Amino acid sequence: MSDIILDIAGLTIGLPKGADREAAVQSMDLKLRAGEVTCLIGESGSGKSLAARAVLGLLPAPRVRVTAGSITFGGQDMTKLSPQDLAKIRGARIGMIFQEPMTALNPLHTIGRQIEEVFRIHTDFGAAERRSRVVKLLADVHLPDPAKIASSYPHQLSGGQRQRAMIAMALALEPKLLIADEPTTALDVTTQAQILHLISELQREHGTAVLFITHDFGVVADIADQVAVLQKGIVVESGTRDAVLNNPQHPYTQALLAAVPRLVMPNRVRAEAGTVVLESSKARKAYQAPGLFARGRGTVALDGVDIQLYRGETLGLVGESGSGKSTLARAMTRLLSIDSGDIILNGEDISQLTTRAMRPHRQKIQMIFQDPYASLDPRQRIIDVISEGPIIHGVPLAEAHARARKLLGLVGLDPSAAERYPHEFSGGQRQRVGIARALAVEPDILVADEPVSALDVSVQAQVLDLLADIKAKLHLSMLFVTHDLRVALQICDRIAVMRHGSIVELGDTADIFAAPKHEYTRALFAAVPGAAWSQGAERVVA
Repeated sequence: MSDIILDIAGLTIGLPKGADREAAVQSMDLKLRAGEVTCLIGESGSGKSLAARAVLGLLPAPRVRVTAGSITFGGQDMTKLSPQDLAKIRGARIGMIFQEPMTALNPLHTIGRQIEEVFRIHTDFGAAERRSRVVKLLADVHLPDPAKIASSYPHQLSGGQRQRAMIAMALALEPKLLIADEPTTALDVTTQAQILHLISELQREHGTAVLFITHDFGVVADIADQVAVLQKGIVVESGTRDAVLNNPQHPYTQALLAAVPRLVMPNRVRAEAGTVVLESSKARKAYQAPGLFARGRGTVALDGVDIQLYRGETLGLVGESGSGKSTLARAMTRLLSIDSGDIILNGEDISQLTTRAMRPHRQKIQMIFQDPYASLDPRQRIIDVISEGPIIHGVPLAEAHARARKLLGLVGLDPSAAERYPHEFSGGQRQRVGIARALAVEPDILVADEPVSALDVSVQAQVLDLLADIKAKLHLSMLFVTHDLRVALQICDRIAVMRHGSIVELGDTADIFAAPKHEYTRALFAAVPGAAWSQGAERVVA
């Protein structure tokens, strides 16, 4: 187990002129051993993904390229190999699992054909042997009905199934090294737990060295043997998992750990429940299956949901993808029509209102979206993005612009940022802009749909603190959608657990955390990455 599979020495990856720093990675030293998982952890922009791509010769050269150091694999310096020699190593001796399988899989080819291509390029197996090995690989990664999966296209699989197919492809030729670039970031906690277990299981069976890139310390606690922490391209701390998690030495590592939401109930005062401000009554919604012969068949997204949001409280909607939580959030903001039932806002049924009739109610309820970049018009300046809502509702231009600048200050951005465009901001800053836009029409209710799921832990902590602070200052009510129970514990007064379009458990956050009644809720708690470490570890203060 002490054999060094990959030796990165003095690696420097240069960036083009005008970048925020001279090098994406600076003088990196890292050794990966057979049978060990090494986690490379850091925030977005730290250089961890570029370091992984450098191993495979996948940097966007010539603007981004290795300028110093070596990457030794199998006695060869990968930085000196020709593209042809690198192509022989990729897939055969080094496998890679990408963060988003939909962008890495070809939508025009079946899963089986894409995995079979690895054998076609690197072996002399016949067609029957290739097909047999494909089915076996899909079975090895615990996919149901492997033969059917092999003949399916990527869009016909769930996110977890696509990720398993990517793992099967990466492990097809039993590589000595497996690189996993944030492979569980976009997955639900239960699916994430299954994928992490699968990678550990396959790695132990084959003695593979694994470079696992992540920003989630819960994942590190579950899977790592060794940990290296990267800050702005520099390895600031490295060591065994227990040493780094339980006795961090560098201030940056300490700050990251302090920002990790723990699976513990924080000490906070429960908000006094006021009157009901938003309610769904027997809300039903089904999505019709596509196709001429699919009439009468479809997916039930909401199955008679009854829920109430009280004035001044934060109500969490928790569940996996497909549970119906985002559908319910959109239905309650009337961004989506329901098939039957009622949506009641401040005592008035708004479920059947026309777009024109709904307009006055839009000021009372606003939504913060999961992906701020997709929800912001890239052609508009930030001041115009934030001012648009008030102007539609009759606020004069000058007053709307003044309000926008004031709101930028409220969400922690410099008012001078008003003249910039969305692409000029980081992910966390764009989310702050999204919050400012939602607040611009002075709503009573905020509906936040997974607002921190794609953010680094430190930025996530800042946004959660910001939402809690704004809610208290402006006396808002909030419906908070998340699949992360750690986040729900930090911010929610009550939690509603959704599964298959129904609410299976609803109660005070402290009560559900202390004694979850439904087996599905217990399964969600059990699947939280690093649950044991998260509950047992004390917060580290930088």
